[in-house]
Amino acid sequence: MDRGSNKHSARVDDELADEVRDLVQGVGGGRADETRVPESPADGEPVVSPILGDAEANDISRFGRYIGRSALPGDRVKLRESAETLLAPDDVLADIDTLPDGREFRTVAEIWTALGR
Repeated sequence: MDRGSNKHSARVDDELADEVRDLVQGVGGGRADETRVPESPADGEPVVSPILGDAEANDISRFGRYIGRSALPGDRVKLRESAETLLAPDDVLADIDTLPDGREFRTVAEIWTALGR
């Protein structure tokens, strides 16, 4: 049976595999060993976006409820029509009215960013 490596003995291969098992199969959180801190992204690599707080997650979720799937991609007029159809509250309609005219939005996240949030 081929082990896939002949650089080390079977015992050393097993020991090395056991040392990195948590890194390979784990979720990456809760580091018991402080030396296992992930590296920062290099130049040109994508940066992980920050996690939304509870309040902001609730706000974007509430806003997104009133943007129908058929409205995306869409401009301010199409988004406003969709929100009115879904009986959006006045504050959501007011937010949509502040969006730049003539720009097409593909996702609720793009709309949220355009609103400066």
